[in-house]
Amino acid sequence: MKKSLLGLGFLFVFMFLGGVVIPTNSHAIPVSDPRLGLKVLAGTGDVIATFRGHTADFSDDLYLDLGAFGPSIEDVFVFNNQAATLGDTENLGSFTPGTELLFRLHVNNTGNDFFTGPASRNSDGIAHALVDLVLFPGETFVGFEDLLGGGDRDFDDIMYSFSNTSTSTAPIPEPATIALLGIGLVGLAGAEVRRRRKKKAVDKS
Repeated sequence: MKKSLLGLGFLFVFMFLGGVVIPTNSHAIPVSDPRLGLKVLAGTGDVIATFRGHTADFSDDLYLDLGAFGPSIEDVFVFNNQAATLGDTENLGSFTPGTELLFRLHVNNTGNDFFTGPASRNSDGIAHALVDLVLFPGETFVGFEDLLGGGDRDFDDIMYSFSNTSTSTAPIPEPATIALLGIGLVGLAGAEVRRRRKKKAVDKS
């Protein structure tokens, strides 16, 4: 969907300073990516959710879905992508190891709901959550796409990670994906350096 420039700016600074490569809107994630359609499974100990940013204009709420694939008074609110601050955490408690933690993204602007796990759980038959074990060592990263039909497939409309969790498989990002993300970061950094040099030259004149 249309991206917030402020969100992109914060996200870039976070990636540049933290040395972490995470999905951004630099390119669409292919349908065949093995990180799509995975489940998040509980491990041993409390599950701590950490907000990792967003680039969306839409207001998205993240819930731990305890009501069997839909809004329920039992559901646990975790984050709103527009209200949360980068690095915010939420303790979701402990669960029996191996239990699936089902997360639901509710898009306030459209009323749509999307779920982690297989594409068949979503009304459009498309996987809306990317689940990765590599990007944040020791944690499970999840990025959501919030548009019906798959949108731009960048899976960064709301991003977060969980401690003490695993996935239904152990996916590894495709080398081409990592390379493209790296090239994009280098290009952004270079453009910023050139902008600052030009501004400095103008100020001196």
